[in-house]
Amino acid sequence: MVNADRFRDSTQILLPVDALNGIRDELERRFTVTVRTEDEQVRIIGSPVEIKDAGDFLAMNGVAFA
Repeated sequence: MVNADRFRDSTQILLPVDALNGIRDELERRFTVTVRTEDEQVRIIGSPVEIKDAGDFLAMNGVAFA
Protein backbone atom coordinates (compact mmCIF):
# COMPACT_ATOMS: atom_id res chain seq x y z
CA MET A 1 0.00 0.00 0.00
CA VAL A 2 1.21 3.51 -0.78
CA ASN A 3 2.27 5.64 2.16
CA ALA A 4 0.21 8.89 2.27
CA ASP A 5 3.26 11.00 3.20
CA ARG A 6 5.20 9.68 0.23
CA PHE A 7 2.32 10.40 -2.14
CA ARG A 8 1.92 13.92 -0.73
CA ASP A 9 5.66 14.55 -1.14
CA SER A 10 5.42 13.55 -4.79
CA THR A 11 2.51 15.91 -5.48
CA GLN A 12 3.59 19.11 -3.74
CA ILE A 13 6.53 21.35 -2.95
CA LEU A 14 6.55 23.70 0.06
CA LEU A 15 8.74 26.80 -0.08
CA PRO A 16 9.18 30.07 1.82
CA VAL A 17 6.84 32.75 0.51
CA ASP A 18 9.58 34.73 -1.27
CA ALA A 19 11.22 31.72 -2.98
CA LEU A 20 9.33 32.25 -6.24
CA ASN A 21 10.12 35.95 -6.62
CA GLY A 22 10.74 36.62 -10.30
CA ILE A 23 9.93 33.08 -11.51
CA ARG A 24 6.36 32.37 -10.38
CA ASP A 25 4.75 33.50 -13.65
CA GLU A 26 7.09 31.33 -15.73
CA LEU A 27 6.56 28.36 -13.39
CA GLU A 28 2.78 28.62 -13.78
CA ARG A 29 3.06 29.13 -17.53
CA ARG A 30 5.39 26.17 -18.15
CA PHE A 31 3.85 23.58 -15.82
CA THR A 32 0.35 22.39 -14.95
CA VAL A 33 0.52 23.23 -11.26
CA THR A 34 -1.45 25.19 -8.72
CA VAL A 35 0.51 27.72 -6.66
CA ARG A 36 -1.07 28.72 -3.35
CA THR A 37 0.24 31.24 -0.86
CA GLU A 38 -0.46 30.07 2.69
CA ASP A 39 0.72 32.30 5.53
CA GLU A 40 4.50 32.35 5.10
CA GLN A 41 4.73 29.43 2.68
CA VAL A 42 4.03 28.77 -0.97
CA ARG A 43 2.56 25.37 -1.84
CA ILE A 44 3.03 24.10 -5.40
CA ILE A 45 0.59 21.29 -6.15
CA GLY A 46 0.48 19.04 -9.19
CA SER A 47 0.80 15.52 -10.53
CA PRO A 48 3.96 13.62 -9.63
CA VAL A 49 5.32 14.15 -13.16
CA GLU A 50 4.63 17.91 -13.11
CA ILE A 51 6.07 18.29 -9.60
CA LYS A 52 9.27 16.52 -10.65
CA ASP A 53 9.63 18.76 -13.70
CA ALA A 54 8.74 21.88 -11.72
CA GLY A 55 11.30 20.85 -9.09
CA ASP A 56 13.96 20.55 -11.79
CA PHE A 57 12.97 24.02 -13.05
CA LEU A 58 13.22 25.45 -9.53
CA ALA A 59 16.64 23.89 -9.01
CA MET A 60 17.89 25.33 -12.31
CA ASN A 61 16.75 28.73 -11.05
CA GLY A 62 18.59 28.44 -7.74
CA VAL A 63 15.63 27.54 -5.51
CA ALA A 64 16.73 25.00 -2.89
CA PHE A 65 14.20 22.62 -1.33
CA ALA A 66 14.16 19.18 0.27
